Amino acid sequence: MKKISIQKERILQFLEFKGISKNKFYLQTGVSNGTLDKSSGLSMDTVEKFYAVYPEINPEWLITGNGSMIKDTTEALQIIDNARKTKDSVVVEQEIPLYDFEATAGLKELFSSESPRRILDTIKIPNLPKCDGAITVTGDSMYPLLKSGDIVLYKEVSMEGIFYGEMYLLSVKMDNWEEYITVKYVQKSDLGSAYVKLASQNSHHQPKDIPVEAVTAIALIKASIRINTMM
Repeated sequence: MKKISIQKERILQFLEFKGISKNKFYLQTGVSNGTLDKSSGLSMDTVEKFYAVYPEINPEWLITGNGSMIKDTTEALQIIDNARKTKDSVVVEQEIPLYDFEATAGLKELFSSESPRRILDTIKIPNLPKCDGAITVTGDSMYPLLKSGDIVLYKEVSMEGIFYGEMYLLSVKMDNWEEYITVKYVQKSDLGSAYVKLASQNSHHQPKDIPVEAVTAIALIKASIRINTMM
């Protein structure tokens, strides 16, 4: 097997993480076809084209392998739209309520206009897609894209209006399960249209097929906020 440069291996790792094919990479960046398969190193022109299209990558990780793949800043906002198959129009200015999810009885109740909801604060960021609310997530199933403590901004949807392959905030209740809240990719199931497959970003979490009727509430993830505090 032909050996390629370490930096190219990391670019290929990044493209796999983002679900971007080589052909799409070449089209988006204008880099010559076959560049990623050559054994030579990266030219400065290729690097500049790469960063112009994918500014979220951590340059230290690309060069040395140290740190996280995606940039971490003191207060980093990631528009999930950049990794999504569907695109939305943006709202120039909106205030998004950040809910105290621990004070609610569940996701279905949070989405209900008749249920009391405690608002911790509001988030105001220009040029975001339309969002209905925001909550803090826990767990590592979507790591490293999301990690416990991140804030996700969401738009409420129905199961009839989902786009397969996108990331969703879900409430799931099955007969032998306790109701739980999770963030997963929703994919088509091999078991038929009465089921959906829930998949994680973290490879340690196995995909699971569940009945569509087990989903009691669902929202499309529009963006996430990560706050890194120096101690």
